Amino acid sequence: MSGDLGAEVVVRAAAATLGKYRNLELILVGDQEELRCLVTDIVGDNPRLRIQHASEIVAMSEPPAESIRKKKDSSMRVAINLVKEGAADACVSAGNTGALMATAKFVLKMLPGIDRPAIIAELPSIGGSVHMLDLGANTQATADHLFQYAVMGSLVAADLMGLERPRVALLNIGAEDTKGHDTVKDAAALLAESTLNYVGFVEGTDILSGKADVVVADGFTGNVSLKTMEGTVVLCKHYLKRAFTRNWFTRLQALLARNVLTTLAVRMDSRNYNGATLAGLNGIVIKSHGSADAYAFQHAIDTAIVEVRNQLPQQIGRLLQKEMA
Repeated sequence: MSGDLGAEVVVRAAAATLGKYRNLELILVGDQEELRCLVTDIVGDNPRLRIQHASEIVAMSEPPAESIRKKKDSSMRVAINLVKEGAADACVSAGNTGALMATAKFVLKMLPGIDRPAIIAELPSIGGSVHMLDLGANTQATADHLFQYAVMGSLVAADLMGLERPRVALLNIGAEDTKGHDTVKDAAALLAESTLNYVGFVEGTDILSGKADVVVADGFTGNVSLKTMEGTVVLCKHYLKRAFTRNWFTRLQALLARNVLTTLAVRMDSRNYNGATLAGLNGIVIKSHGSADAYAFQHAIDTAIVEVRNQLPQQIGRLLQKEMA
C-alpha cells in the first residue's frame, strides 16, 4: 500500500527485497491494472510476487472511523484482512496512520493484556540506536499503559537490535525520582518491580544519548519529541549548507570535508530508520513514512521480516503474562 509518492515506490521496493531474500513471497495490494503495469516494467515475471486487487483507497485526510465504515475494499483493509486470514504474515503500509491503526485494531484485535496499541520506531543515538514509543497512537496513557509500552518496546528492541536485555527508560522532566507527575512515578514503580532492565527516568536531552535502548512516553509527548528532533535535523542541515556555501573558501572546505559529510549524511538519513511497529496487535503491521522512497520502504519491509521471523506478537504476549503473573 503506497503513500505520497505512489505505487511505483512500493513496486521498486518489492523488487529489491525479493532480490535480497530468496525465500520471500510478497503480495501487492491495490489497483490491479496499475500494479500489473508497474510489475511488468520493473519486476517482470516473478512467481514470488502476486497482486491482490482492491477497488478503494483511504485518503491521507480521511477520518479513521469513516475509512472502517465505508472503505471495506480499501487496499489497507484488504491487506490487513490477509494477515487476519493467515494469507500474509505481516502488512506494510505508507498510508493514513490513523486509519491504519484503527483498521488494524478493528480487524486483528489486541493481544491479551494489552489495552492499546503503540507506535514504536528506531532512532539514531550515540553509539547505535534507540527505540521510542508511543509516537502518537494514544495522546494519553495511564501507568499501566506505560508499563505495557515498556514490555512491548523491550521485545521490539531485543529483536531488531539483537540485545539480550535492552535498557528501558521513562521519559520525564528530570532524572530524579521526585520529578514528574503521578502517572510516570507509578509507572516507574511498576517497572522497578518487573524483570525488565529498567534504568530509570531520562530527560528529553538524553533520548539520543545512548543511556537507554528503549524510551517510553505517552503518545502526545512522544510525538512532540519526535517532531522536534526532525525539525532540529532540518535546522542543522540548513545551517551546514549555508555555512559551506557562503563563499569560494567555504566551498573548498566542503570539498575537503566531503567524505566526513557523506558519512554524517548516511548516519542521519531517516530512510535507514523507516518502518514503525504498531505494537500490541494480534498480528504484525508496519507503518512506513508517507513520503518514503523505494529505499526507505524497503527498510520497512525488512523490519516486518525480522518481526515475522521472531514471532513478535507471541513474544509480547508471553512476556506480558509472565510480568502480570
